[in-house]
Amino acid sequence: MNSFGQLKVSADHRFLETKSGKPFFWLGDTAWELFHRLSREEADLYLTDRAAKGFTVIQAVALAELSGLDTPNYYGHRPLINNDPLKPNEAYFKHVDYIVNKASKLGLIIAMLPSWGDKWNKAWGVGPEIFTPANAAVFGEYMGKRYKDKPLIWVMGGDRNLDNAEDFEIIRAMAEGIKKVDGAAHLMTFHPTGARSSSEFVNDDKWMDFHMSQTGHSSKSQNYKFNIKNRALTPTRPHLDGEPRYEDHPNEFNPVKFGWMDDFDARQTAYSSMLSGACGHTYGNHNIWQFYAEGRAPISSARTHWKTALSHPGAMQVGLMRKALERRPWQRLVPDQAVIVGDNPENVEYKLASVSQDKDFMMVYIPYGSATKVDLRKLTGKSLRGWWFNPRDGRTISLGTFENNGVKEFRPGSAGRGSDWLLIIDDANKNYPDPRV
Repeated sequence: MNSFGQLKVSADHRFLETKSGKPFFWLGDTAWELFHRLSREEADLYLTDRAAKGFTVIQAVALAELSGLDTPNYYGHRPLINNDPLKPNEAYFKHVDYIVNKASKLGLIIAMLPSWGDKWNKAWGVGPEIFTPANAAVFGEYMGKRYKDKPLIWVMGGDRNLDNAEDFEIIRAMAEGIKKVDGAAHLMTFHPTGARSSSEFVNDDKWMDFHMSQTGHSSKSQNYKFNIKNRALTPTRPHLDGEPRYEDHPNEFNPVKFGWMDDFDARQTAYSSMLSGACGHTYGNHNIWQFYAEGRAPISSARTHWKTALSHPGAMQVGLMRKALERRPWQRLVPDQAVIVGDNPENVEYKLASVSQDKDFMMVYIPYGSATKVDLRKLTGKSLRGWWFNPRDGRTISLGTFENNGVKEFRPGSAGRGSDWLLIIDDANKNYPDPRV
């Protein structure tokens, strides 16, 4: 059964935690078409795989993007009768119920989007636009009441921005409808379009609990900049990248010119998130969000059956990242680029560093495995202990103990694209464990 229960924002407004006060590591997967395209047996397969790999959150959409209103689900059911938000189809939502309950049994929380954004802002896509402020409020109440006792998180938006006054009214009405009936028991955020953040639209809305960005499907994306920006805002809220570089996605949507993103792209964006102050991270696989299979039109050059894509290495590797960070009180990390001494140009080799609030451990992500000088004086301990953590396989190399005597250079065992390393340095007196997973 789900051990997390309902979640809350921490007292310092920097991360999420369980009701008992235990830090909650959001490790999400984008499964946007989960309710719409999979059978129960397929959903079981997918969810079981993600739980085993260490994911904690599954992002999925009730009124899905890919002709979600007019193309029936696996069992022949559409979500709404006559595409009317006031007439939900009980048979369709029983299937959603099954998946929500199955996820909970596996220890997963569903981050539920009531609707993809094309149903209220058809900037592109299928649509049609069916929501008004009035029926959005009623649909929100329906969803809130149906899932008020389930361990989930609400995500407004759905890859659309709020372009005019009516868009704001619709989203706010839907959010308020949910909170009206669920007693504000569930956290809530907003999912925008690429290279945007929820804070650009609803920063001052009281229903917002934490911010979410979509940083884009390009190997050039720099998601740490979104964390820097959002950490400086008031009111203070946690922030995460809810849609980053997807593994096996055509780079910049142009595979001929720029090729395909791979597990390294997924790892780099994940570690960049966590060492720049995120409260968690969402992984994505281009084939899995759409559950691509033979006989389905591939979206944006999808090329791999989703069941095969389950075994792509990036998903396993972000699970290793979560486990490694949880060997330390990761929620106390504070970004500190002054740790890195010397040149650190903001290109594909950009390194990121973070130091604990207690000055008892630090982490430095070195994406291309280059020699790196570190200012050890950021830690207060006189005797330090170091580790190389390998993000590809979860293994470690001990650096032993050494004196805290200022600036020290560290050289990983390999260098170049795909030879990323996480340098972990501890106060030796803390006796933190080997981060091997």
